[in-house]
Order: sequence, then C-alpha cells, then structure tokens
Amino acid sequence: MESIWQKTTQIGGRSPLEGDIAAEIAVIGGGLTGILTAHYLAGAGRDVVVLEAGRIGSGQTGRTSAKISAQHGLRYAELIHDHGVEAAKSYAAAQFQAVALYRRLIDSLAIQCDLEDAPAYLYTCLETGALEEEFQAYQTLGLGGELTSRTELPFPIVSALRLDGQAQFHPLKFLRRIAAPLRIYEHTRVLGVRDGVLTTGHGAVHAKKIVFACHFPFPNHPGYYFMRMHQERSYCIAVENAREMRGMYLGVDPDGLSFRSAGGCLIIGGGEHRTGENRQGGKFEMLEARARRLWQDCKVAARWSAQDCVPLDGLPYIGRFAADTPDWFVATGYRKWGMTNAMTAARMLTAQIQGETTEFDALFSPQRFQPSASAAQLFRDMAEAVRGLSRTAFGLPRALTDELPRGHGGIVSYQGSKVGVYKAKNGEIFAIDPRCPHLGCQLEWNPDAMSWDCPCHGSRFDFRGRLLEGPALEGLERA
Repeated sequence: MESIWQKTTQIGGRSPLEGDIAAEIAVIGGGLTGILTAHYLAGAGRDVVVLEAGRIGSGQTGRTSAKISAQHGLRYAELIHDHGVEAAKSYAAAQFQAVALYRRLIDSLAIQCDLEDAPAYLYTCLETGALEEEFQAYQTLGLGGELTSRTELPFPIVSALRLDGQAQFHPLKFLRRIAAPLRIYEHTRVLGVRDGVLTTGHGAVHAKKIVFACHFPFPNHPGYYFMRMHQERSYCIAVENAREMRGMYLGVDPDGLSFRSAGGCLIIGGGEHRTGENRQGGKFEMLEARARRLWQDCKVAARWSAQDCVPLDGLPYIGRFAADTPDWFVATGYRKWGMTNAMTAARMLTAQIQGETTEFDALFSPQRFQPSASAAQLFRDMAEAVRGLSRTAFGLPRALTDELPRGHGGIVSYQGSKVGVYKAKNGEIFAIDPRCPHLGCQLEWNPDAMSWDCPCHGSRFDFRGRLLEGPALEGLERA
C-alpha cells in the first residue's frame, strides 16, 4: 500500500554496498532523521555514509501525515505534570526551533516540496476539560494559542485549540533534494555492529562513529531499548472530492481523526492501536465510512499505515546510545511526531558528534530514567511482553487451516503445532513459524496491513514471512 507521498514522487535508486569501505561516520537508516543528520554532518565537512535496508524514505518518512508542528496532541500539560515546567519549555523550544529550521533550509536550497504555512488545531466533540488544561499549559509556557469554536471541519465541535505559525509539506520531495548529494547505499541492511565495524550482507563498513537512525535500534544491549519503548500503528487514507482545509486538525477524543490537505486530496488518519493488537481489522473501512458520511461522493486515492515508537516517559531518546558506547549515537522514540523531532535529532547529533553540546542534551538524553514518569508504562509494556511470550508457550491455536477464510490469516493447528497461515484468495497457503525471531513472542495477523505483527516490540513481516520492520533482523521460517 503506497502513501499519497509515494504515489506522487519518484526518488532515483542507489546501488547496494559492494565490498568493504571506510567512512568517518556511518548513519544507519535513510529516513528523515538519517538523511538530515548526514546532510548537516556533510555540510560540516565530515565524511559520512548512509546505509538503508530498503529504499530511502520507504519507512515511516514515506508514511507520515507530514505536519511540521510544535502542537503534539495533548502534550504540554502532560509534560508539565511528568517532567516540570522547565522541561516542558525546553521541549517546546526544540519543536518551534525545528519548524523554523525547516523553513530556513527549504528557503536556502529552494526546495520545491509544497511547503505551506498552516495553523494547527486540536479539537473535541465531547467535552472541553482536556483542551482547557492544555491551553493553560500553553499560557504557562508562553506558547500563545487560542481556544475557539470556529473551524473548517464539516461537523460540529465543542472546542478547538489553535496554534499559529505551523506548516505542512511533501516529505519525499524534501527528502529527495536533501539526499541528492549524499553517499547512500540502499538495500544494505546492517546486521551487526562491533568494534567500529558494521556488518551487512554486501560487505562491511569501518567507521569511527555510528548513528542509529533506523526507527527502532536493533541491538538489544547495550541500551536495552526493547525494554524502554513499544510500537503503535495508525492508518491514513487520502480522499478526492472532499473539502480542502487550510489548517491541520487532530481530534483528542477516543475516536478523533486527523485531517490535512495535500495535492488536491484530504488526508484522514486514525484507528491507532498497539502493534500486534488488530486481530479484527477494519481500520481502513472505518476511515472510509466516516469520510463518505461527510462527503458522499468522495473517492479514496490512497491508503496506508505507519508505525511509531512510544518511549516510557514520553520523550524521545536522542544522544549517545549508551554510557559504554561513546562513539554510538541514537535517535528514536518520537511518539508519532517525527517531522520536528527528526530535525531536532539531526541538529543535536551533528553537534554531539563534533564534541559540542546543545541546550536539549539533558532533556532527550538516552541515559535518563525517571521512575515517576516511566513506571506505569514500563509495567504495561512488561505485561504485553509476558503475554506475547506466554501465547507462544501455552496459547491454543484459534482455527484449523481448512476453516480459515480465503484472503485471511491466523494462527492455526497443524499436526499438533501452532502455525501462522495466510490463505490467499486463490486458496494458496503461506505458512510460517509464528514466533518473532527477535525475542520469540507470538505474532498476530493484521488484516488491514496484511502483515504478521509482534505485540511485544513491533517487528513486522509480510504474509510470506519476509521482514518489513525491526527490531528483528531476519524474516520468519517457513512452516
């Protein structure tokens, strides 16, 4: 399923790595974080190479809603509560600075990426308490903002919180231009890192410093990021013949939707869930049904889904990977707000790699741990991991192969064992070992994304068992 960005942009391919090479800095991951980091490092005169497992921009960068905004949901009241006013001010400063840096970079390089100024709105159709609390946080932090009941939305709302000075763009048009002069190897998955050597299936890269910009860092230790984050999926459709909107909208109600216009279409997003917990499916159908209730003649031009890393305390991890790996750096845990956090990470990592400091180092340090802000989420994530592992050991298969409908997947019984099976519409069977090769959790079939998803740490595989997303590094065994 291609996003509206992928359908409307062609990025020239790069060759895979062939043999061993050396570079001062190796960046793992060719999404927005990796490419921006490489861009700024190259601009500082550093020798940098980017290694991408697939195509650049083929991960979350190509599947974002592409809002360049400091308004990150009901964020600032939560930050004040969990981390204090000064930390919330620092987070806001990083996001507003990122919005300004995008404008500056796009202007200086004359990048044609459909950049538009757009106010950002949070809205509710139910009750105003949460928005009023968020508005008070804006006032405490000096962010401005305005509570209003007037929006472009085609349905009545109770209240909305508006923040001016934000923007939206076409992320792949931007990425294409930024990536053009960089040394990049595509279809080159990094399989291991040790003593400054990055091992791939096509050769090795010897580097003095290494940046993990691969969405979810794959080394289990040091760092233990698999214990400090979980992943969530969300869904988008782009529809034609719908009302175009000048603003960007995000509903804060349990069933709230996201809206923004792009290229003559309206992008509608929603249906969030923890990765591996969508057995019933129906997310795209829900979005399409709600769109047609609003615009009877609208037509779906694209549908896609994306994945986001959610850290324990709600703040990204940006900086040195771990205390005992001084030459490793990481950026992850953006909690669904990758555009501004990618820019923040690129600037921070560029500075840190050159021995400099930034005002945000302490806030986003991967070495931080605040029990008061992390304990509840840690226990929830541990419970999910235990549940995923126990399903592998003790859970009963839910269906027999013959009973599985065509076009569906599920865990079935075969010769006394559990097998993951997808039955194609022509009746062909694709069977896999349903244990995630990362840490052994039982996978679940996602009928919307047509993938096997891990509920523990978010690895994903297609119906044939081929790896789609990590932290796993290999595909599934065929059964």
